[in-house]
Amino acid sequence: MPPPREHTFSEPERVPHRRWAIACLLGFGVLVNYFDRVNLSISKDALDAAFGISAVTFGYLSTAYNWTYAALQLPSGLLLDKFGVRRVGRASTILWAVASFGAAISTGLGGFLAARLLLGVGEAPTFPANSKAVGYWFPKQERSLATAIFDSMAKLSSAIGVPLLGILLLHFGWRWSFAATGFISLFFFALFYAFYRNPSEDARLSDAERQFIAKGGAQPEDRTRAAKGAPLLYLLAQRRVCGLALGFFGYNYTFYLLLTWLPSYFIAAHHVVLLHSSAYTGVPWLFATFTDLIVGGWLVDALIQRGWSAVRVRQTVLIGGTALGLGILGAAGAHTAAGALFWISISIGGLSAASPVGWSIPSLIAPKESVGTVGGILNFSNQLAAIAAPIVTGYVVQTTHSYAWAFITATAILLFSIAAYIFLLGKMEPVPEPA
Repeated sequence: MPPPREHTFSEPERVPHRRWAIACLLGFGVLVNYFDRVNLSISKDALDAAFGISAVTFGYLSTAYNWTYAALQLPSGLLLDKFGVRRVGRASTILWAVASFGAAISTGLGGFLAARLLLGVGEAPTFPANSKAVGYWFPKQERSLATAIFDSMAKLSSAIGVPLLGILLLHFGWRWSFAATGFISLFFFALFYAFYRNPSEDARLSDAERQFIAKGGAQPEDRTRAAKGAPLLYLLAQRRVCGLALGFFGYNYTFYLLLTWLPSYFIAAHHVVLLHSSAYTGVPWLFATFTDLIVGGWLVDALIQRGWSAVRVRQTVLIGGTALGLGILGAAGAHTAAGALFWISISIGGLSAASPVGWSIPSLIAPKESVGTVGGILNFSNQLAAIAAPIVTGYVVQTTHSYAWAFITATAILLFSIAAYIFLLGKMEPVPEPA
């Protein structure tokens, strides 16, 4: 029989909804982030005409962002725990806006490369900061949906960003497509500057909602503890932190394999024309947006609020969704574009359902005022996968002249991730406070 629920949780509709405005603000930031990322992929031919770049050079440009982004995950997590989401978020947003404008006005390849490196620096704190903010702003039984709101924007941006920025590039040129993301970034900076505060600092937060958040198990704000946080080496030595990071590696490997190679796969393997490949590519990402929000977000929270075991629900969606990611193996043997589309949609849909659960875990297991550091560890692992997936896939396709072994490689990595979730992350119990 489900355990009885506290009265505070049973009637959340009576509580104001300031926290959901914060979640939407964080989601808009991720949408802008990923517009910046897809902008380069649609500008390949235009950049070739402007700078005369080769395919190899374009490969380096494509990974430049990820190198600085990955290198700064651990430092950005430490900075977030020391200086807070508000201060770090403002600084990082200005940097990524400057990077977008820098790319737009670049007169040579060196300047453009520098702009991409700066973009990685500016956007590095985004996901750890969002995870930390959700920990402050949301009770545990609402955290999955709050996380899904910003996580799903990474999928939605791939579905809508390519056509929107492509139209802008077609009519006004590549410089204006990069300038547009710069203006959007400045608009987000203005919103974030005006509206984001931690709950203890937010004058618009009612007493009723503040109490609802606190009684629901939100991470307490501790300015004294924030000056130190849990040591990085201490967190890296924790089995549950390692299990989460290793488990998420498989998610992001498959995510970036599809993000970077999916249009080329449909064209090369199934002879789909370029115009139609964009439509084929959009279907899995729209489905992923749906499963991210509805399954990984709304359903998880709804079941927990109805008295289901929070650990069991999160384990089921996290491991079950990652297991559905093994559907990528079906694409390896698909003989038609429709068959491949089905299996790829199952794969990225399942992984996307698991993703918001994974991103909610740092705020559930981290010691006090260490969510940013745990989120940085998690996203560092993610970015290693983001760097590895396009490169490994390129070598595999070049060697085998087929995408089948690329999908088989992703399947093997996902099996390893599932094992990490089961045997290392386990029941997602909080990491003990360091002595």
